[in-house]
Amino acid sequence: MIVIIFGVSGAGKTTVGKLLARELGWRFIEADDFHPAANIEKMRSGHTLTDEDRWPWLERLQQEIERSLATGENAVLGCSALKRAYRDRLRVSEAVKFVFLHGDYALVDRQLRSRDRHFMNAALLQSQFDDLEEPQQDENVLTIELGQTPGQIVQRIKTKLNLVASG
Repeated sequence: MIVIIFGVSGAGKTTVGKLLARELGWRFIEADDFHPAANIEKMRSGHTLTDEDRWPWLERLQQEIERSLATGENAVLGCSALKRAYRDRLRVSEAVKFVFLHGDYALVDRQLRSRDRHFMNAALLQSQFDDLEEPQQDENVLTIELGQTPGQIVQRIKTKLNLVASG
C-alpha cells in the first residue's frame, strides 16, 4: 500500500508522513526529492511552478509508486498533489490511498513560517492555496483537519485507514 499525505506547503506532509511511516515500519518517500534542480531553484527564488514544470516530476513519482507496489513495499509519500489531475496521475491502483491535510491559510502560514531550511519560499503560500483543488467526494480521500498534534493526526490516519505496523 502507498499512503499519499498531501496538501499545501507548510501543512505538515513531511512531519506527519515520516511519523506515520516510522510507526508502521514503512518507507517514507519525500516528493520534493524527485523535483529537478530547476524546479527547486524556481521555487526558492519565489516563482510558482507551472503544470509543465510539474508533469515530469509527477511522472517520476508515479514510477516510484509503481516500483514500490510491484516489489510489495509499503510506503508513505509526502506530496503536495494540489490538483485533481495530479492525484489522478498518482492513483495507479486501489492500493494508493490519499490523506488530505486541510487547514486555513492563517494556520498553515504560521506552520510554514516556523520551519527552517526548506526551499519553499513562504511568499508562495497564496499561490499554493490558489492552485489547490480540494478533493471531491468521488476521489475517496481521507481529509484530516489541522490544529492537532502530528501524533494525533497520525493516530487518526491509522484508525481511519485501518493501518497496522509491518512485521
